This record gives sequence, structure tokens and C-alpha cells, in this order.
Amino acid sequence: MEQKTEKKEDDVIVKNEATDAVTSGNEKESATTEEHVLVELLSSVSIQSKPPTTPKSKPLSEPTIEEVAKGITDGTFKKIIVMTGAGISVAAGIPDFRTPGTGLYYNLQKYDLPFPEAVFEIRYFQQRPEPFYALAKEMWPSNYKPTITHHFIRLLEEKGVLLRNYTQNIDTLERQAGISPELLVEAHGSFGTTRCIKCKREVDQEWLREKVFRDEIPKCSDCEGLIKPDITFFGENLPERFHTLTHPDFQQCDLLFVIGTSLEVYPFASLVDRPKSDVPRVLINMEEVGPFESTKKDDCRDVKVLGDCQASVRELAKLLHWESELDELVHQGEVKFKSRRQMSRVEDSHEKNATLSEVIHSASTILGNSVPFGAVEAGQTESNIESAVSDYENKKPEH
Repeated sequence: MEQKTEKKEDDVIVKNEATDAVTSGNEKESATTEEHVLVELLSSVSIQSKPPTTPKSKPLSEPTIEEVAKGITDGTFKKIIVMTGAGISVAAGIPDFRTPGTGLYYNLQKYDLPFPEAVFEIRYFQQRPEPFYALAKEMWPSNYKPTITHHFIRLLEEKGVLLRNYTQNIDTLERQAGISPELLVEAHGSFGTTRCIKCKREVDQEWLREKVFRDEIPKCSDCEGLIKPDITFFGENLPERFHTLTHPDFQQCDLLFVIGTSLEVYPFASLVDRPKSDVPRVLINMEEVGPFESTKKDDCRDVKVLGDCQASVRELAKLLHWESELDELVHQGEVKFKSRRQMSRVEDSHEKNATLSEVIHSASTILGNSVPFGAVEAGQTESNIESAVSDYENKKPEH
């Protein structure tokens, strides 16, 4: 019994050793296979410290307006954004805001404002609207015609390369130049529409104009709220259109013009940094502003054209061989402006004659006699009418 037991134990030991040997062999074989696969994978991969990169070409070979004109002509630039400020309207006769001695803020000193920008503060306007209406009377759009720069932007549209015109200006001269509303973002609103600041009811612009030019405070007939053009005051939100379009527009933009602006008012001023880093930016201005003040000499992205923006834009049109087309747009604009002014004078004359007629009728009632109203006819001047009244006064019988 003891011998059989010992034999069985020996058989178990031998089997276990055989199993261990097989297992060990399989493990070695598996490890060898894994090492082989790993080696093959590593050998098929090219390990580099940095991924390969293709160097970006400079947007302009040199930072000149000639290079910009070449890029527009050869089709390199097809989605152009133009940012504009008050400087482009100075040539129209509208003073800018900040120039000492002549700017609009300077000319408002007689109103003893707490600070110049108060004229565009919504809370100040609600308490004391007179300074704003005085300014509105001076800036009213019908008093001015578009400049060469406005017409140049229109020409960019006609050439099919204008993506959008973002303007700080409230004078609506872009509209008068014929720039399509869908290509225009009036970042600070404009005189184009008018409404009550309280109930938001839209009001006829001509009605507001009559009130402003009579030095009256226009108020809403529904709620007695103040009426003002849809100009964005400090303390009010910018138009929704501004927020909706800026991101997609500046992602597409391949050339940015910045013309006639101080780049001091935000968020408008921040738009200059919105285009991609390889998009050229062209400043046409009296002086360096914003990021253009720190442009490096070897930077081929930023182009600076300093001086009068109207002359600079005309020179650019000449480089593009667009000068005759620009002159034609300017001529058409002058014809339209003269026509509007003439119609406005006729309307004002009729209104004045009607008002004087009422005065004369009132005077005749007081005097108890008839005044020769044949003198009071549409088209006659105020002096004619006053002369007729004076003649009657001198000739009337004494009682």
C-alpha cells in the first residue's frame, strides 16, 4: 500500500511539472509574439518632436496701398469689411465729435453739460433733452450729402467685394450713397427711424424733423414719452444686428479697411481685432489709432495711409482704375442731393406761407377789417407778405 501511494504521488508531481513546463512555454511564446507586434508598430511610426507645418505666406509682400490695390484687382480679396467713423463725414460739413475748437462736443459748451458725452447719455436726455435736440438740428441728414468715401464703399458693393460696412456714424449718409441696407450695420443706430423711448411706438421722421426745427420738444401722443431718432445712447444696448453679424462676418473677412475713426468707443473699437491673424488691415486716417500705433516695421499685415481720407480713397480708386466710376457715383449723389434740397425748400416755403396766412387772418380779425390776401399765395416770400400787410396798415382809414 505504501509503495502504490508513493507511486501516485510521483505521478502527480511529474504531471504538474509537465503542466508548468507547457504553461511556461506558452507564456514565453505569447511574450515573444507581443514583442514582435510592438516592434513592428514602432517601426511603422515616424516619431517627431513637432508635427510637420507648412509656413504661412504673408498676406502682402509689403505693407503698401499699392499691394492692397493689386490684391483687390487680382481677386485675392473678395470679402472686404469697412469700418468707418465720423472722420469720413467731416468733408460733408458735419463736424466730428472730439476736435478741439470745432468738434460737436466743443460746440455744446453753451449748454453747460456735466461732460461732453452727456448729450448722448439716456438718463441725462430724459431729464434735459434740449442739448440733444439742438445737436440733432445741426446734424439732420437732409442738410448734408455723402462724401467720396461713402461713394467708394458703394463702389465696393457694385464690384461685388463688400461683405459689410460697419459704421459708427448716425448721419445716414451711407444710406444716401445707396449702400444696400443688408450690407450695412449702423452700430450706434441712426436718424433713419424714430420712436418713443417709453412705449417704443414708431413715429414719422418728418413729424420729428418739424418739431426739432421749430425748437419744440417732441413728445409721444400716446404716453407723453420723449421722441428721439433710433440713435444708440450711452446706457442703451447696441442694435441686435451688430451682435448677430460680427462673428460670422469677421471669420469670413479677407481684408479690413478702418477709415476715419479714433477707435476709442467700445465695443465698436474691438472689431479691429476680430479678423483672423493673417488678414490684412488698412488704416486710412489722419493719425495712427488703436493697434496701428504699435505696428512693427517688418509687419506686412497692417497698412497705414495717413492724411485726409477723401484724398486717400480717391488715390486708391485711381490705383484700382475705378476713378471714372467713382466720379460718376459722386455726380449722381450731388444731383440727388440738390433735388432733395429743392423739394425741402418748397415744402418749407409752403408751410411758412400757410403759417403767415394764419397770422394775417388773426391780425385782420383784431383790426376788424379785411387784409388783401391776394398777396398771400404759395411761392411768395415772407418779405412780400409782410410788405402787403404793411401797405394795408398804412392805407387803412382812421376811425
